[in-house]
Formats: sequence, C-alpha cells, structure tokens
Amino acid sequence: MYVCLCNAISDKTIRDAVRRYQPQSIQHLRQLVPVGKQCGKCIRATREILDEELQNVPQYKEIA
Repeated sequence: MYVCLCNAISDKTIRDAVRRYQPQSIQHLRQLVPVGKQCGKCIRATREILDEELQNVPQYKEIA
C-alpha cells in the first residue's frame, strides 16, 4: 500500500528502512526515506508504521 503518494513510498519501504536502520524519530526516518517532503499528509500513517515496527524490533543486550 502506498503511504506517500507524492514520492511513491510504500509501507513496505518504510518497514524495511525501520527494520534495517531502527530510526528513533520521524525526522531520522525522513533522512533515510523521502516521506512527507511535499504535502505532508502521509506523516501520521508513517509515524504509526514507525512505532509499530519499532515495537517488533528485537532488543539486543550488550555483552561486556
């Protein structure tokens, strides 16, 4: 499903970026994926996907 129609960004693209880079804010995600750079209507849906994916990322414990 397309989230950002202006830049043709799908939810799969956003999910892949979150899983790979684990951005902790929408601003960091926007540096990785050009979402919400024109009309901004997709920011709410993007934030929901970001939050959902960050909850599913496994937490790694430091070894030391």
